[in-house]
Amino acid sequence: MGLHVDYYASLNSPWTHLGAARIERMTAAHGASLRIWPVDFGTIFPASGGLPLPKRAPQRQAYRMMELKRWRDHLGIPIKLEPKYFPAQEQLAACCTIAVRETIGDAEAIRLAHRVLKALWEEDKDTGDRATLAALIAEVGLDADRVLALGDDPRWVEKRKTDTQAALDRGVFGAPSYVIGEEIFWGQDRLEFVERRLARG
Repeated sequence: MGLHVDYYASLNSPWTHLGAARIERMTAAHGASLRIWPVDFGTIFPASGGLPLPKRAPQRQAYRMMELKRWRDHLGIPIKLEPKYFPAQEQLAACCTIAVRETIGDAEAIRLAHRVLKALWEEDKDTGDRATLAALIAEVGLDADRVLALGDDPRWVEKRKTDTQAALDRGVFGAPSYVIGEEIFWGQDRLEFVERRLARG
């Protein structure tokens, strides 16, 4: 039986988007299970000594842009470096993803989260807009009315808070993070190491 990967994602993160297809391919190739946790990095960053993007030093912000260009070109993923709606309001999409994960399945939740990321980073869509989100939900083959109604349930806001604290307790501090047992792999640029770990079984 394959390993299990807990996948801590931000639905606003270009790095999560850049790694999205690869983590799906890797886990499938190695027979590993994958569960997504769209936690609140707005809570995690200050609690773990990090800073949100607007508060980072100019040098760090400039370097981030260089790295985005490098990875965009290296991976051939046509991201927009400064998407129109970044950062999007993330909570409804996150709660819908959690609701799908808990009531429908892991694969469907991952598909929805990755569609949201692509819409934000490649298509300049406002993923915080309810109508836009409804269309994305339908595009991945889910019932938009049902999923949005699920996402409106306040229990998923509480579940996200609980998941966020559990991520912090586990040592997660950045997005994306892939956790296998006690090992944390932070960043899509660590996916080579994730693949090696999966191959070892």
